[in-house]
Amino acid sequence: MARPRIEFIQNQLLPWDDQFLFSIRPGTKTRILSQDSETGACSLLVQYPENWQGPAGQCLNADEEFLVLDGQFQIGSQGYDYLGYGHLPAGYERAALAAPGGAVILTFFASKPGLAAPGLAAEDTARLVEGLDGMTLPYTGNFHPEFPPGAGRRMLFDDPKTGDQTWLLGTLGLRWAERAEVHPVVEEMFLISGEVHGNLGLMRPGAYFWRPPEIPHGPYGSLTGNIYFFRTKGGPLSTSYQDAHTPFRWWPDYQPVLPASLAGQTELDQPITRPW
Repeated sequence: MARPRIEFIQNQLLPWDDQFLFSIRPGTKTRILSQDSETGACSLLVQYPENWQGPAGQCLNADEEFLVLDGQFQIGSQGYDYLGYGHLPAGYERAALAAPGGAVILTFFASKPGLAAPGLAAEDTARLVEGLDGMTLPYTGNFHPEFPPGAGRRMLFDDPKTGDQTWLLGTLGLRWAERAEVHPVVEEMFLISGEVHGNLGLMRPGAYFWRPPEIPHGPYGSLTGNIYFFRTKGGPLSTSYQDAHTPFRWWPDYQPVLPASLAGQTELDQPITRPW
């Protein structure tokens, strides 16, 4: 598999890399959450230092999708505050970039990112999302008749070309399920706040997973309630429910599924105050 299953890891255990995005975002640091060894598609945390600036006119050869976790990011006159979201297709020409007070941004590239000549494909104009505010989007209702009540989605992106979806999921505290879920698409998640008790351990803010299709997972529950960031690849999310291999329980042991390069990682011992 070109992109290994990672389920799950606390990103705070991963090192910062000051070279990964050097060609397109000099001066930044990245924390690589996962990467496709064939296409270079990658999921990252990008740390922009205070007073960071990037030139106007930058175009990339890959789609860029991002969510601000801390600070403020600016693309020209468009500002992105906490939970500000954007989806910029390949060939999109950016105005000047800036992070006046510094920023930490959850970032995804659809292939290995590099500089390219400007030219947004006609079919990609509908895939451009600028300046979406995740703080003020409305919650949708129950999006699956069998989904346990007490949760809602804020849709960030519904790709008209591929059917891929990106959304925030908010859940109430003291909520849990009894059945496992299976999806026909890749599911990727970053936990923004709260905690999640699941079949592979206790996820805290900053937990991350990338899961291939057709893998049963869960059931999950939360004492605190939480906010998740989710993405699918391979089409929209659909869910089949099945009896879980083991019943739901609070405070599960950590039993991750990780590639060999991450096999030595363990849970964090210290309290978690932020998701990075």
